[in-house]
Amino acid sequence: MDKLHYDAVVLGGGLAGLMAAHEIATAGFKVAVVSKVFPTRSHSSSAEGGIAAYVPGNSDPNDDPDYMTYDTVKGGDYLVDQDAAELLSVKSGEIVDLMERWGTLFNRQPDGRVALRYFGGQTYPRTRFVGDKTGMALLHTLFERVSGLDVDFYNEWFAVDLVTDERRVTGVLALDMKNMDPAFFKARAVVAATGGMGMLYAHTTNAYINTGDGYGMALRAGAAIKDPEFVQFHPTALYPSDILISEAARGEGGILRNNKGERFMAKYAPKKLDLAPRDIASRSIMIEIREGRGFPGGYVGLDLTHLGESYIKERLALAYEAAMNFAGVDATKEPIPVRPAQHYYMGGIDVDTNGINTDLQGLFAAGEAACVSVHGANRLGSNSLLETLVFGRETGKTVVEYLRKHEEVSSPSLDKEAERLLSEAYSFVKSESGVHFGEVLNKLRGVMWDKVGIFRDEDMLKSALTEIEKLRGQVREMYVTDKGKTYNTEFYNALELRNMLDLAVVIAKSALMRTESRGAHFRTDFPERDDKNWLKHTLAYLKGNQVEIGFKPVRMTKWKPEARVY
Repeated sequence: MDKLHYDAVVLGGGLAGLMAAHEIATAGFKVAVVSKVFPTRSHSSSAEGGIAAYVPGNSDPNDDPDYMTYDTVKGGDYLVDQDAAELLSVKSGEIVDLMERWGTLFNRQPDGRVALRYFGGQTYPRTRFVGDKTGMALLHTLFERVSGLDVDFYNEWFAVDLVTDERRVTGVLALDMKNMDPAFFKARAVVAATGGMGMLYAHTTNAYINTGDGYGMALRAGAAIKDPEFVQFHPTALYPSDILISEAARGEGGILRNNKGERFMAKYAPKKLDLAPRDIASRSIMIEIREGRGFPGGYVGLDLTHLGESYIKERLALAYEAAMNFAGVDATKEPIPVRPAQHYYMGGIDVDTNGINTDLQGLFAAGEAACVSVHGANRLGSNSLLETLVFGRETGKTVVEYLRKHEEVSSPSLDKEAERLLSEAYSFVKSESGVHFGEVLNKLRGVMWDKVGIFRDEDMLKSALTEIEKLRGQVREMYVTDKGKTYNTEFYNALELRNMLDLAVVIAKSALMRTESRGAHFRTDFPERDDKNWLKHTLAYLKGNQVEIGFKPVRMTKWKPEARVY
């Protein structure tokens, strides 16, 4: 097995990973970025609608960082760590200015200032955008910037597991996907910026690469996942393909209508209407469908026709093209068919505002892989791109300080540990019979959608937990048909499934434990928020086949819980 030495290894080539790598490399340290795909194909490119920011002199005159923080805290149903939300708000304008200087071509207002639009849950419009391709624009800008630094990119490499020694991360075991050659990336610091986990669900707006790899690696190494029960569902995924129709469509004036032509959000969010937060909008759509006011097949309409053809094609080009190409619908003439689908994960590797995980020395996390927690129980739209850049940069700065104080750990046992992890990974291709990994994967995605989805109750969650535990037991009996080493995608799919199953059991157990409704976690048997017993973060550890649950307080500054109405 090859052994490669770096000061820091960044797992993931999206916005959070690249921003962290930028900070570490500019400080003079040797950095490797390990990514399953070429960085500009990372899922950051799929974030369409914009990046939230309060920019002094370029915002609504009534807006300020406190309003932005308040919107984030309320949007997260008061499970948000408020110091994290304050940091996000204060740094937001600085980040947008930085990305603009680096080359991102934001849309403009007539007077030349960066344009802004409303997104769900915002008191004032503060979402900056590049049409509906904002994530792609930011990602290309940042990748170009980092490519000019002394950073080694390992593209199409699969990170298998963290290598640890006495509660300290000492590197990463990874495989070159083109030939399955292994390498032990020895490093003093590892940054998990591996993105989300949408493929756990039968319906998701996520890319196929979002399989929860960072969460699985962290759990097996002994780190906690914070708030794993909080899974966000986006209200407007294109029917039937589940391609994202950005919240920008509603931010620009799109209207949700049922089969009677009614603007039904007036019943559920009379003030914010179609720009209610995503959890409320998703549940509202599902209620309309369940009560017979949806269209055959199970969807509602997103009406843009009143905006006019030229405006739609300028501001919402991706939405128009997706509807036309994948649903055969001309959005300038008829409503787009939409339904909710899994979109984002508020849970993640437990870190503070500096990206530090306290369970494992040397482990850091940023972006969707991390839980700061800046989103609490429900993320507001356009806060995710901002989070990747703000906390990617904060984490990178923290890693620099860590590297200046800590030397590399060297021990013969580390090589043996890497070999053990490699042997365990190879076990997934040794079986000749049993259960094909695809069968397990399809069952898992169905169980998560049906029983750990938008609506939950005790019976559903207990049933889901039983089924997931059974599927985890089948992992050792799994087989793949491809026994070759050249781009053996089946083998990597099987390793991804292991990560997905490890996370799924943690999500189901945590969701069963939380006997209240808060944000995206909605229990029909406990429909009210319970601040007395549940205003606290869940910490979930995976010890073999057992999920161990602990709690930690929400960090509060000046915003006290109040009724969350829109």
